[in-house]
Amino acid sequence: MIIGYTTGVFDLFHIGHLNILQRAKEHCDYLIVGVSTDELVAEYKKKKPVISYEERSRIVAAIRYVDKVVPQVNRNKLEAWEQLGFHKMFVGDDWKGSALFNEMEEKFRPLGVEIVYFPYTNGTSSTFLKEVLDKI
Repeated sequence: MIIGYTTGVFDLFHIGHLNILQRAKEHCDYLIVGVSTDELVAEYKKKKPVISYEERSRIVAAIRYVDKVVPQVNRNKLEAWEQLGFHKMFVGDDWKGSALFNEMEEKFRPLGVEIVYFPYTNGTSSTFLKEVLDKI
């Protein structure tokens, strides 16, 4: 059984979120999704999510492609692998070539973990949706 893993804030859930979950499930038998806690989002994005962690987790858990939701309490993907034992990690291609994911590729390679990059859904993002709502 191939175990997949992806993470996100999933604030103001939109089609880009659904796309990555659907595509991820096409590449694994069991999909685990790490939903960023409110504290983690505040720490690295310097802002509070619109929707609480509890509600975002429930929304993600209700998606048919998702087999398990776990809290993402930090951005240490190696620690997540140690706890979850996934074979593939899925991420948007906007992260490809970043220092964080270049390092992750190096660390995961000897462990046999593949990082799969999916095309970023252009035209929609939670940040964009918040900007539109601010104008209303």
